Amino acid sequence: MSHSPDPRAHDGVSRRTFLAAGAAAAGAVAATSGAAGLVRAEPSALDSANAAGTTLDRVAVPGKARKGGYRKLTEGAGWPLYVRQELAAARSGRDSRRTALASFVQITDIHITDVQSPARFEYVHPIQGPAFRPQEALGAQGAVALIKRINQVASGPFTGRRFDCVVSTGDNTDNHELIELTWFQKLLSGGSVTPNTGARDRFEGVQALGSDLYWRPELASRDIYKDRGFVQIPGYLRAAMRTLQSPGLDAPWYAVFGNHDEQFLGTVPNGFLDWMYLSSVKFDLPGSDPAVSEIAGAMTSNPAALGPLLAQLRITGPAFDVTPDARRRPFTPREFVRSHFNPAIKGAGPVGHGFRDPDGPTWYSFQIAPGVRGIAMNTCNSLGISDGSMGEKQLRWIERKLREFSDELVLVFSHHTSTTMTATLPNPETPGEKQYLGEELVAVLKQHKNLIAWVNGHTHQNEMIAHRGATEKNSFWEINTASHIDFPQLARILEITDNGDGTLSIFTPLLEADSPYTADEDDLSPTGLASLYRELSFNDLHYDAERIGKAADRNCELLLAHPHR
Repeated sequence: MSHSPDPRAHDGVSRRTFLAAGAAAAGAVAATSGAAGLVRAEPSALDSANAAGTTLDRVAVPGKARKGGYRKLTEGAGWPLYVRQELAAARSGRDSRRTALASFVQITDIHITDVQSPARFEYVHPIQGPAFRPQEALGAQGAVALIKRINQVASGPFTGRRFDCVVSTGDNTDNHELIELTWFQKLLSGGSVTPNTGARDRFEGVQALGSDLYWRPELASRDIYKDRGFVQIPGYLRAAMRTLQSPGLDAPWYAVFGNHDEQFLGTVPNGFLDWMYLSSVKFDLPGSDPAVSEIAGAMTSNPAALGPLLAQLRITGPAFDVTPDARRRPFTPREFVRSHFNPAIKGAGPVGHGFRDPDGPTWYSFQIAPGVRGIAMNTCNSLGISDGSMGEKQLRWIERKLREFSDELVLVFSHHTSTTMTATLPNPETPGEKQYLGEELVAVLKQHKNLIAWVNGHTHQNEMIAHRGATEKNSFWEINTASHIDFPQLARILEITDNGDGTLSIFTPLLEADSPYTADEDDLSPTGLASLYRELSFNDLHYDAERIGKAADRNCELLLAHPHR
């Protein structure tokens, strides 16, 4: 790995490193005519970049289908680099003039899940796929493998600059349970994690006790997943519950709120069903029960109807017994902020992980690198079903910060995208405040020339959006990255460079976790389970091939005008 003598120095890496990386970009520009603002790189364009460990080098691809359609994964060729020129032209000679300004990693939608919690609706998954995922019990193992990969890669492939930080853009937890938050923070900071709740000596979730609607890995009996080629794996659930060690991230880390960190399963306003968290029974309706469709519909359009529906189920069932666990109680936004000041989860720091005050607001600013500033926004609306909005107070604070840091380059981070901030309902967290939507936030951001990118998640899909303002310097990129729970299970490196010609580049290579591509069902070690985590996600009955995004939404060089040149 090639590094500068001072890996986080603001003057960038050596000229030799940039000549190598720049040659890769120059080769990409030379590959085609650049029509429609896109240029596809030839394979040779990456010869000089340090692509090891990234999707520039290799990616998981499906192998031959076995009976039922299940496909093992295998190693495939890496994805090409695209140069995106919608906001600025890629100018010749920038390869020899560049300097590195910042290098960091975005993880998003990691959804650390208490899969045995009674406060879940797995039985609606035939209607709403995310309600149950066959791989969901292995989230901790998958997270450790991702952390190991980030630590191994350590620096940007195009600049060689060591990672300045890691930013998690929301849905850090799945059901905003205190135990999920504890696991998430221990995973990122380092420490021992035991992904088990309820009974200590047995698994009490639907994958052990539920109907044939779920993959039940330790049972020989059929289920709808085994009909599709999933196999029995004796010992799987016991292995999933074992204590494992996370090395923690080597770089400082920051986290922002996602809707799953704010409300019941990310869709139900708080207070409606809080009794379920500490319940001693877990509901499991058969697919033929008419209540399934009623509950699924209420979750998306009328959460108030869930109360009466669930009250009836408390009388009629069907349900099975589970061991209550006080650690499952939901945390509040205040508790989320305060928990980041716990010395036990400091890891690489900093104290508070960006939050300025244990009792302060749920948004903050932080320095990514000298001259490069991050603003972590909270776009969640706890009455907004799953989509988001922003209150007046926060929006005005963001404007003040953009003015305050006018001499710096600024990136904003949020969970929601510009197209998923559509919640017009009032937000109980900001009573009386007007709510602003995504298009309104975009309009505000375009007024500030130092804003270069908006980095987000939520959609579980890779996408790049060029937001063109009144001038080139009032334009910015929106960078949306796929989740780490659904396939393709990715994180993203972002490298910011000054091209020395009046333009900036943002490189966006993607990362996969550090686990074998082809899973071995007999390997129930943490690494083996992390491999299964990825393979099972590809074979999920609700797998969506669109999440991978278009080729030009993955590994990119995004050009834009330098606001200070």
